[in-house]
Amino acid sequence: MSIWNPWHGCTRLSRACAGCIVFQTDAAYGRNTTLVRKTKTFDLPIKKNRKREYRLMPDDGIVETCCTSDFFHPDADIWRGDAWRMIKERTDLTFFIITKRPERFHIGLPNDWGEGYENVVIACSCESQYTADRRLPIFLNLPIRHKKIVLQPMLQAINLERYLERYREEIEEVTCGGETGAGARELDYAWIISMNIQCVKYGVPFRFCRTGTHFRRGGKLYTVERADEADQAAKANIDYQPRIAGGDFVRRQMLL
Repeated sequence: MSIWNPWHGCTRLSRACAGCIVFQTDAAYGRNTTLVRKTKTFDLPIKKNRKREYRLMPDDGIVETCCTSDFFHPDADIWRGDAWRMIKERTDLTFFIITKRPERFHIGLPNDWGEGYENVVIACSCESQYTADRRLPIFLNLPIRHKKIVLQPMLQAINLERYLERYREEIEEVTCGGETGAGARELDYAWIISMNIQCVKYGVPFRFCRTGTHFRRGGKLYTVERADEADQAAKANIDYQPRIAGGDFVRRQMLL
């Protein structure tokens, strides 16, 4: 996996942004995060070496895109068209984009987008019931071939049943995780179990990606080192992948 940040900087949008690691890192270096600016690696996907080979060639073909901003941030509207053109050129890579701004998806969208580029996966980030109910009705009706939901940082128990039931054939995964860093808010394992049960009920893939710094389980609050958060989540062994048959997810049988 590789990272491509075509622009850097963002503005806080909701409660999840209060503990944003990008703001924390910029503050440590005296940088103004609210100034959205084009980066030196803007054209990384199409950069080539002396042999005329692409420099960006991750082993797994996945490129995490715009991790230090929001791909659909209004201050990046002037650059998004060029970013889409580079993404279109690199059909050998899969670009993974997480956004809190699904309502801005259509701004600067390529004319040939249609139902979506095959090499683009877009996830909608929600941290609470309020943000889920505000963003998901928009996101799940957008013309995107590969859709995921990211509940990170997960700040409370969230019920997604009405979305999982209606859009279970379109949602490729629900990912949950905690918050990392100074002042991180705690993640309760009961919330994770609840979401796992909901996903299993409707046959939607589920992944618990990280505990966050403060993780409550069985009435006890644990402090987890950042380097260990993903490993501790994996030890829970509750990730869920529906049984595959004939290349397709078999989900309906789980509703019987």
